[in-house]
Amino acid sequence: MTGLQPEDFDTLDDILDDLRTRYEETPQWEFCEGFLVALICCRRAIPQAEWLPILLGLDDDEGSAGFSDEAQKIKFLNLWQQRFEEVKKSLDTEIKALDEDSAYAPEVMDVRGAIASLPSEERAEIDSEEIPAFAQVWALGFMFAVENWPDEWTAPKDKEAAQWHDTALQAIVALTEDDSDEPTLSALSEDGPLSVSESRLNTYGEALWAAYDLREIWRNIGPRVVQVVRVATPGRNDVCSCGSGQKYKKCCGAN
Repeated sequence: MTGLQPEDFDTLDDILDDLRTRYEETPQWEFCEGFLVALICCRRAIPQAEWLPILLGLDDDEGSAGFSDEAQKIKFLNLWQQRFEEVKKSLDTEIKALDEDSAYAPEVMDVRGAIASLPSEERAEIDSEEIPAFAQVWALGFMFAVENWPDEWTAPKDKEAAQWHDTALQAIVALTEDDSDEPTLSALSEDGPLSVSESRLNTYGEALWAAYDLREIWRNIGPRVVQVVRVATPGRNDVCSCGSGQKYKKCCGAN
């Protein structure tokens, strides 16, 4: 399957912008991307009807789930599925380094870098406290999925796998924090403005490896097995379990 092109991400952004005019909780694509990766790494396959209204902040009782029309919903879900399969393939492919062509490359923005490129008078008008750190929104989207389905993120019973699992989640949580160190590097290009610290890029890399680890853990362990409790059938002359007071053979066991 061909990967999404820049114009496809523009289309996703346009749809999200439109949804946000009606639903203020609808996030930007970077948040959605992190959420998407969490769904791939999750132990259980979360159905669309379950995750869609939670992610986009929509009314789940509406026919098109809050989209302007059915066509807009179909377009969004088609692009979502293409990205889902693309990312899933990347996370299921063994790699040695994150800069390999087959490695997962998140669709994230370097907002601070973009602002640093603006003229000084325009930069002065922007409140720096509200500018997210590099990949912070991606990590917040990932953890949003974890918080909404906590049962699916319970550590495995195996001690080694549990440690592996917890370390991976901690790496992603670390990326949700601000980058308070002095920027010394450009996030997305060699010659761009200084926008991230070296420690931030290290944290970013650790979070990406964590996604690979989480995906691998649940691929090896498999979905959670639901225990079925078998209720003993009363003997024919025992009192019926329905509470009628009659013998089982003359009550529920009569048929």
